[in-house]
Amino acid sequence: MNLHEYQAKQLFAEYGIPVQDGMIAHDGPEALKNAKNLGGDAWLVKAQVHAGGRGKAGGVKFTKDINEVKETADRLIGSQLVTTQSAPDGQPVNCVLIAAAADIAKELYLGAVVDRGTRLVTFMGSLAGGMDIEEVAAKTPEKIITFSVEPGLGIQDFQCRQMGFSLGLKPNQIKGLQVILRGLYKLFVEKDLSLVEINPLAILEDESLCAIDAKINVDDNALYRQKISEWRDPSQEDLKERQAAEFDLNYVTLDGNIACMVNGAGLAMATMDIIKLTGGQPANFLDVGGGTTAERVAEAFKIIVSDQKVEAILVNIFGGIVRCDLIAEGIITAVKEVGVEVPVIVRLEGTNVNEGKEMLASSGLAIISAENLADAATKAVTAVGEKI
Repeated sequence: MNLHEYQAKQLFAEYGIPVQDGMIAHDGPEALKNAKNLGGDAWLVKAQVHAGGRGKAGGVKFTKDINEVKETADRLIGSQLVTTQSAPDGQPVNCVLIAAAADIAKELYLGAVVDRGTRLVTFMGSLAGGMDIEEVAAKTPEKIITFSVEPGLGIQDFQCRQMGFSLGLKPNQIKGLQVILRGLYKLFVEKDLSLVEINPLAILEDESLCAIDAKINVDDNALYRQKISEWRDPSQEDLKERQAAEFDLNYVTLDGNIACMVNGAGLAMATMDIIKLTGGQPANFLDVGGGTTAERVAEAFKIIVSDQKVEAILVNIFGGIVRCDLIAEGIITAVKEVGVEVPVIVRLEGTNVNEGKEMLASSGLAIISAENLADAATKAVTAVGEKI
């Protein structure tokens, strides 16, 4: 689950991490009122969306004209902000953050993730703050400073000092960094985060440190025990992905026209690869899980056919725990209930596979049976080609 910047900064403040003063506004008049309450002579109006690259897309406005705060808020709220990291049609802007402008002397980067290799929380720092950290890591990886935290020990003073020295901080600033790092680690562990970023972490003109921007991702598997699960913003999520999650289906929207329904994430990835190699384009990643049922298959079909780009559906099921005849029954029921109007190619393998294939063949439905995955991909690509 992703959090908005203002939500992330609220958590930062609770954990002793310095942030800008800011207030949320849902319309222009409220934005103007908030700017007046914040005081000062310069403000930032920041669109609140779950996508990076807001500044380059016009979603962040710096102004010294308080009336322009209202004008910018009115322009942004209710719009779709398209960024390099958003969906093609953009993300809806439902509110903006009005923040007091800060006198920034230098911008740094600070973040933490779970390193799958070491299975430890790993901190990252860089002198190249305010930039896309992925680009920095790709082109100049030597600019990324990292250290991992042993859970039994927690963050050590020497790790904070090493990070501070690498970022060129003065002794008094290193003490401030130590407070931030310890706060971030405590926040990371207690709130079950999977990622946290401060970009930029600013050195202000008075030499203090301040989190100017904030990004937090929470581990979905831990939401059941986190009150911040109430902060979820469904408007920022893909509708089909949200529907899939309600039925424990793993779904990701892609740009192609051949939908995939597979049991098992690895098999799903292999299916998409074969479709690409055969000359097609997958429309989604959809893992219905190892414990597939007829009901879940039906829901998966409903989600798939709601995508107007889909011109064929490839079902690739390996019946291990679940028998192929039960899967076939679910497919037949789903095709009838949902009213699927595109070609459906089915590859079944596993327990009771012959019974399953016989059920599909005698169903009277336009279901194309495939002998193997390569055959299924070829038939799916051919079916799409015949429709063009």
